[in-house]
Amino acid sequence: MQDPGTGLSEAINAGFAEMPTTIEYINWLGDDDLLAPNALETASSYLDNHPETVLVFGGCSYIDPNGQILWTNKSGSFAVPLLRFGPDLIPQPGALFKKTSFEKVGGLDSRFDWAFDFDLLIKLSKTGRLSYLDTLLSSFRWHPESLSVEYRKKSVAEASRVRVSHLPAALRPISFVWEIPVRLATLMAGNRVTSKSKKRTASL
Repeated sequence: MQDPGTGLSEAINAGFAEMPTTIEYINWLGDDDLLAPNALETASSYLDNHPETVLVFGGCSYIDPNGQILWTNKSGSFAVPLLRFGPDLIPQPGALFKKTSFEKVGGLDSRFDWAFDFDLLIKLSKTGRLSYLDTLLSSFRWHPESLSVEYRKKSVAEASRVRVSHLPAALRPISFVWEIPVRLATLMAGNRVTSKSKKRTASL
């Protein structure tokens, strides 16, 4: 595959575009993403048996550089309606979604550097069901070099832009009422995980 050289989102789009038409379900993995045993089989089996579902997701453990669990995200089904007004609690690693649905919504939006996966989730939620499986499907290695940690403030600000862009026009002027506390809460939660990771690493 030829990398278009225009950013991560476009590279992912290009990779998916070159996949055979027989591929039904897709996702991507970052450098710090790990799949749980049988994650793909579990997720694809659910999609096979639930045609109304366009994306399935499960739990995700946040681990330190040594593989020790810092926190496990088991947000549950309530994470889906929360997408429009709160933080993104749907773990992208371990999720699986329909290739046809991805193409239908236009793929990843290259205007976003960090929150393009969040934007995709909201777009997919408009086309069908996002379903939660009560099982661990992935892990994310949390360390200071991770893009989502190192550039957390920019990532949180961009996620806010994504949420607001999907609101009805009438609500956008007053979105600051909930966006400010959501952004602060998201930053504080990330800082707690980072602090725990640093303490764990320093003690070894």
